[in-house]
Amino acid sequence: MNEADRTAQKGDRLLSIDALRGFDMFWIVGGDQLARALAAWSRSGAGRAVGQQFHHAEWQGFRFYDLIFPLFLFLVGTVLPFSLAKYQAQSRGAVYGRIARRTALLFALGLICNGALQLEWSNLRVAGVLQRIAICYGIAAVISLNASTRTLVLIASALLLGYWVVLDQVAAPGGMPGDYTPAGNLVGWVDRHYLPGKIMKAYYGHGDNEGLLSTVPAVVTALLGVLAGRWLRSDRQPWTKVAGLAGAGLLALGLGAVWGERFPVIKILWTSSFVLVAGGFSLLLLAAFYAVIDVLRWRRWAFFFVVIGANAITIYVVPRFVDFRKMAQFFLGGLYRLAGEHVSADFQSVLMAAGILAAEWLFLLYLYRNRIFLRV
Repeated sequence: MNEADRTAQKGDRLLSIDALRGFDMFWIVGGDQLARALAAWSRSGAGRAVGQQFHHAEWQGFRFYDLIFPLFLFLVGTVLPFSLAKYQAQSRGAVYGRIARRTALLFALGLICNGALQLEWSNLRVAGVLQRIAICYGIAAVISLNASTRTLVLIASALLLGYWVVLDQVAAPGGMPGDYTPAGNLVGWVDRHYLPGKIMKAYYGHGDNEGLLSTVPAVVTALLGVLAGRWLRSDRQPWTKVAGLAGAGLLALGLGAVWGERFPVIKILWTSSFVLVAGGFSLLLLAAFYAVIDVLRWRRWAFFFVVIGANAITIYVVPRFVDFRKMAQFFLGGLYRLAGEHVSADFQSVLMAAGILAAEWLFLLYLYRNRIFLRV
């Protein structure tokens, strides 16, 4: 048994999971802007094609940028078998209390990020990224505590099929069943009539990106992560685990593509086919990171991402009140001006995006070196 197996069975997190979380957060906190800036600066067909992958599909379809949030939810689920194993000696009541507390704190932090402290209730968006993470975490944790792997698969399948049946057979008032258009879908109608708080028109307009009905299949994204985490904690050989994750990823991609012919791949609605496609890519990425980092033990390159992944929630929240752009401008202002004068405005954008990322990463490195981690 190698170190990766011993670590997994002890209940500790694998380094590959932290690195993959950091890889995911890298794109959220500014890697996307750097990629778009580099693509624009290249002024090439290949650059335009790459840059397009860092914008969400307008409605139907799938791009790399559409993977970022579901990958994070998937990893929330992947960690659960490891984190819950630490509390096996505690009573069920104590474990449920921990889950409830973390769920509530994440949800409250999401409201704060949405401006709850401004006390402008009529202008407050109640839904949001952290709120969806909180709900999916809480539900997935409770299911993980009580369900066998077989039961978990049945629950996930039932939720995906049930969501499809509802959207395919139930019409929004005045509409038609199976309407997956932006204005006519049932999910948006439910949000417009029953979702508390403001709906951001800049995001979608007819409903909320993290609305009510679409949270149901989002829970399955976390449950897929739970299944992956259980697989990694098993006593199977490391390369068997890699092969299992990769095989499951390819199977999910195939099923998602086939299902997408009847139930389109739409991120905003978090359709069941979208869950499978995003889950498939998430499984393949986890297989790759686990193989390279925890099986082959090639780890030095991953340190950059581990630093980000160790404080993922921190770097998502802190830019709301710490201006990293001003830091970058302070240190790189002269180079920024010279770049505009002697190179191009596109290169200015590259320089600024890289400077912001550097400021954020150095901030996270300081926290990492001093073992300061935001725990909720």
